[in-house]
Amino acid sequence: MNASSSPALAMVLEDDPDAAAALAVQLRVLGVETRYCRHAHHLVGEVLARGPRLVVMGLAFGDQDGIAVLRRLAECRYPGKVLLLSGVERKVARIAERLGEALGLDMLASLDKPMRLAELRQRLGDLDVTLPVGPEPGAPPFRQDELERAFERQELTLHYQPQFDLASRRLSGVEALVRWAHPEAGILAPGDFLPLLSDAQGRQLTRRVLQLAMADAAGWRQAGVNLSLSMNVTPDDLMCPALVDLVRDGWHSTGGSPLVLEITETSSMKDELLSSEVAARLHLTGLEVSVDDFGVGFSSLARLQLLPISELKVDRSFVSRLHEDVQDAAIVESVALLGRRLGIRVVAEGVEDLACLPLLERFGCTHVQGFGLARPMPAADILALARGRSPLDREAPAAG
Repeated sequence: MNASSSPALAMVLEDDPDAAAALAVQLRVLGVETRYCRHAHHLVGEVLARGPRLVVMGLAFGDQDGIAVLRRLAECRYPGKVLLLSGVERKVARIAERLGEALGLDMLASLDKPMRLAELRQRLGDLDVTLPVGPEPGAPPFRQDELERAFERQELTLHYQPQFDLASRRLSGVEALVRWAHPEAGILAPGDFLPLLSDAQGRQLTRRVLQLAMADAAGWRQAGVNLSLSMNVTPDDLMCPALVDLVRDGWHSTGGSPLVLEITETSSMKDELLSSEVAARLHLTGLEVSVDDFGVGFSSLARLQLLPISELKVDRSFVSRLHEDVQDAAIVESVALLGRRLGIRVVAEGVEDLACLPLLERFGCTHVQGFGLARPMPAADILALARGRSPLDREAPAAG
């Protein structure tokens, strides 16, 4: 990796020069340089030429809308962050955010006009003023042969996102998250390498995650800590009959710790009947199926009808704006009510502000997880967390 550094640069695409000037001043206060584009057709060329860390853009301008620009940024594989200045109905901004994420862009939560410095600072919390110079835009960060060596050298490992029971206030489970312990780049998140996996490597990774997670769960159980274990599976995984035997054998080796397989609600399944068969066989074995990111796809109710679901996970995009957006609060409350009526758990993801916990509990959510409670951690740290003081004991009092 190149060790040199350069100031963070933001490219601003906005048809209102006054708004662009105000934004430039605010970014300068935060230590970010800006270059201004008034027309969409100039933006991609500037992005390719200058490699900005951030693109800030409106959604409605000139003869080309912001959604079309997002597609052009994705086509040139822009690796930086994208911040939308909505100025439009919130639902439209959310559609643009979801589309950008689906296209592989690193989307920040959109910012309403007029912009406020405190909100802009919060949005850019993870954007360093000085960042290492990365690879050229469009160049994949790693090669297929490196991934093959990662499997051979067992560099793919797991961290665990803790999950807490709102009723008992204690650690109740963990979600297994894969990491790549790269010998040069350090610990890499899934987004840095999962898109490069071939189908065969994807199946190999699923087996690796299952084996590692079940071994860790067995170790916790031997130490007197029994936690539910959640792990993500793809639609292809769920349509593989061999998954049943693989999971069942490993599950029995852990002593029967609760095991939950999460399917992403936005994922498509080519064969609903086959996936339902596999899910049913897992359920008959005593395992559970969860729907992740619930509420952001279009097949939610159909998925609930077809699969033996034990858990819904409310997407973080709704939880993060619980106190700010009445529509988001209504969606969370409705999902929690649906879960109660169906007799299944409802997990709120993305909890960062503990002040939202009383409201989530009042709505009927049963479990919570998020960086405000605990960040993903190695298996060795889970026992200390389970035996220590619960982060829920730090919760702020409810307001109003």
